[in-house]
Amino acid sequence: MATLRGPDGCPWDREQTIDTLKPFVLEETYEVLEAIDRHDHASLCEELGDFVFEAVFLAQLESEEGRFDIADSLTSVADKLVRRHPHVFRRDQGEAALDSAGQVRTRWEEIKAEEREGGMKPKTLLSGIAPALPALLRAYQIGVRTASVGFDWAIPGEVVEKIQEEVDELREVVNAETIDQSRAEEEMGDLLFSIAQLSRKLGIEPETALRKANDKFTKRFTAMERAIAASGANMSSMALEQIEHQWQQTKSEQETDS
Repeated sequence: MATLRGPDGCPWDREQTIDTLKPFVLEETYEVLEAIDRHDHASLCEELGDFVFEAVFLAQLESEEGRFDIADSLTSVADKLVRRHPHVFRRDQGEAALDSAGQVRTRWEEIKAEEREGGMKPKTLLSGIAPALPALLRAYQIGVRTASVGFDWAIPGEVVEKIQEEVDELREVVNAETIDQSRAEEEMGDLLFSIAQLSRKLGIEPETALRKANDKFTKRFTAMERAIAASGANMSSMALEQIEHQWQQTKSEQETDS
């Protein structure tokens, strides 16, 4: 990377800044996620290389400005892992062992809170969650953080009740003689936020669940589209009832195949 950025390196690489690299970081992140979703291990190997390359690229830019290099980043995360896993690295100092992932998560958040109070990272509970995260994932992470201090529903069923409350409020807006778009947006946001919390309570990462739902719908709609085209019909000229019939047929066929 230093060679690519050097005087005899690549003109494109020399022009980049940490800001211009943002879309590439995002792109590589989603390509890694796609490979994981497909369980395509060969692709994951390649995509992880691309992903790490973006980290090296960013660190090189910072190193040129005298701020830090990639070794500093790796040292930082190694120190953090040791600090936040005292049940593994500090047993000789009397730290108790933890028996479940839930206990580990609780201890992790406790240590992060101690770090904030100790001035290592003077932040509020939610300020460490990146605003640039996909909104659904950010909602999930907000719930994880607030739950770590006891601000949470006791059981998933209580979240379902909250979701029903939000649906009722949204229905009220939709059924009004004139839809208030501002309030509709607010109520829709509340509903999506509550759904993200139910996902969290059920141990489901909502971004992954939604990606899978998108993929399933795309596959099913594409199969239906091809079936309609093969029959000589045109979807845009079909009645909704006809399309729905074909949709149900396609759905049944795919469920049988799976």
